[in-house]
Amino acid sequence: MHDAVRVESLTVLSRFRTDLYDCLTARADALFELTDAVLCTDGPVRSLVDLALAPEHRRGHGALYAGLNRGRVDVTRLRRVLAEVPLPRAADGRLVLAVDVSPWLRPDAGTVPDRSFCHTYGRGNAKHQMMPGWPYSVVVALESGRTSWTAFLDAVRLAPGADLAAVTADQVREVVERLVAAGQWSAGDPEILVVLDAGYDAPRIAYLLSGLPIEILGRTRSDRVMRRPAPSREEFLLAHPKGGRPPKHGGEFAFGDPATWGAEQAVTVTDTRLYGKATAQAWDRLHPRLTQRAAWLEHDGPLPVIEGTVIRLAVEHPPSGGVNKPVWLWWSRTGATPADVDRCWQAFLRRFDIEHAFRMLKQTFGWTRPRLRDSAAADRWTWLVLAAHTQLRLARPLATDLRRPWEKPAPPHKLTPARVRRGFRNLRTKTGSPAGAPKPTTPGPGRPPGLKNRRPASRHDVGRVLAGGEAYQRPAHHKVGTKPRRAG
Repeated sequence: MHDAVRVESLTVLSRFRTDLYDCLTARADALFELTDAVLCTDGPVRSLVDLALAPEHRRGHGALYAGLNRGRVDVTRLRRVLAEVPLPRAADGRLVLAVDVSPWLRPDAGTVPDRSFCHTYGRGNAKHQMMPGWPYSVVVALESGRTSWTAFLDAVRLAPGADLAAVTADQVREVVERLVAAGQWSAGDPEILVVLDAGYDAPRIAYLLSGLPIEILGRTRSDRVMRRPAPSREEFLLAHPKGGRPPKHGGEFAFGDPATWGAEQAVTVTDTRLYGKATAQAWDRLHPRLTQRAAWLEHDGPLPVIEGTVIRLAVEHPPSGGVNKPVWLWWSRTGATPADVDRCWQAFLRRFDIEHAFRMLKQTFGWTRPRLRDSAAADRWTWLVLAAHTQLRLARPLATDLRRPWEKPAPPHKLTPARVRRGFRNLRTKTGSPAGAPKPTTPGPGRPPGLKNRRPASRHDVGRVLAGGEAYQRPAHHKVGTKPRRAG
């Protein structure tokens, strides 16, 4: 049985490598061998020119840069290939997707186009800063349990002035449609859960994605004020016998004022290994009060009422070095049961696996190491890195633990991506390479010595990515003495 699993895993990995090569429509050999160099080189990737010295990259450094600058990747086809490979699922068989933005910082590259101000934290004195770079919105499929593995499904570079909520909604819609077309979801399966962190307008994204078989779970700010459902006609007349105009919204639910909470829809208490006792409270049918401004300025007709469930998660022991503050979540469904509440907050904690994936891409694969000038070349390099990570995930059942002397032994299903990468050079010989052998060439003469560059590069201004249709403002939880946020 074990041999059958290995044969099947090897077949899936070999098929993906062949499909990846078919997605490279120009300078395919150079781009494919560059991906193999990323997977097989020893240690973290420090620079692109070091990859040209790897045995798997049989071409010179000139072909490497020419492949990134003038090659072509059929991104549409590659997205379909990523949606067709085996994907991880939750314990109930549900697909759980996470969306987040990771920046490729280019603060000193004044000649690079399409840069936006990216929100960063932890640089300098651990302060929030806005730095120029290329922000990428990434969608992954999460696994269950304690792991750092994720399955990359899509990546989109946010253009300056882009509306983050609108771009995210379009991106998630296309990913879900590809998953349905690939047979990853069919009628009767549990709805796909999409998990968002703070900074996303979860109710608006849920409204834009209405009609799809998905649920939206997003973290909200602790100073928000939601509204309860509007009272019925009978209830209104009992409170106001003289009549009048019925209200559109019910009473307030202020996150920071327990007196406005009322009775919970569901309460669960769970003993966790890391955080001690975790208490989750849920309140049903709460919605933000929308106003005719920002993202809703051009909305036709009356503003919608987007109802959902608000979940408050409080733990006994906060993470190391953290402040013990409750986490507020908004779920796009109503009528939550205790099982739904536990599933939601546990899925939100699994969302942090995408942070481990970003660290793997940047620190080991060298995603943000190249100093490319063309944003299109940055997109090609990004897709090659995602394809390399996917090959590692497919090679997990085939990997051998090549541990360091100071590392503890780990079973094959517990190996981290970095430890699987150590043995990928041995697996590569079994899967084969569709890339052709390089042809002998003579390097060009280059610029004559002493001749100056008479065509200096143009300089470009830095734009901004609009979160929720609003211009960037300092987050309210970084200010002192701010009022609760009542408008959505």
